[in-house]
Amino acid sequence: MDWERWHDDYDNPGTWQARRLATVQARIRDVLDSAPPGPLRVISLCAGQGRDLLGVLADHPRGNDVRARLVELDPRNTAPAEAAARAAGLDQVEVVTADASLTDHYRGMAPADLVLVCGLFGNITDEDIERTVDTCTRLCASGGTVIWTRTRKEPDVVPRICGWFEERGFERRWLSEPDAGFGVCVHRFGGVPEPLGDGARMFTFVGYDVLRLG
Repeated sequence: MDWERWHDDYDNPGTWQARRLATVQARIRDVLDSAPPGPLRVISLCAGQGRDLLGVLADHPRGNDVRARLVELDPRNTAPAEAAARAAGLDQVEVVTADASLTDHYRGMAPADLVLVCGLFGNITDEDIERTVDTCTRLCASGGTVIWTRTRKEPDVVPRICGWFEERGFERRWLSEPDAGFGVCVHRFGGVPEPLGDGARMFTFVGYDVLRLG
């Protein structure tokens, strides 16, 4: 999979990628609109080109309140993310070219007020999804929000992922309709985050095509 070219469909209205992006951005706006005054911390795992968050922060009244770290392995994607952040004057947005599965890359930012896990769960095993969900209890601040995505193609594991979050103290706040063509979910953390720890790996990025054929 060419993950740089994959992002091109975000620019084509009517594609499921474009519709999912708009949905995620709407949920990010909801979080920022309802957040109390003061600084906010955001982290994004496997952030790609950062279109979800950067597209909101560029014109949102709370944009300058947000300190964010976007972690993405492919430099062909982090380069446009970095350029977009600088063009929008988002000086508190940090774009990191690194392995997003390693907890070390979130030190100093976790626990965060908003954690984005978008485009990841469809490319890792179910075991790694649950491990990542578990780590979200360390990445997310008490009262913070996780926005995550997963395709709803059969076998539809979205209900199971919701269960994993809810078993760990997250409250479901919003879930896209089953026939939307994609899954977007919002969970709020009601627990107390444990220390993140060092050197832990949440997942191994496999890729949808490999998982489908496995």
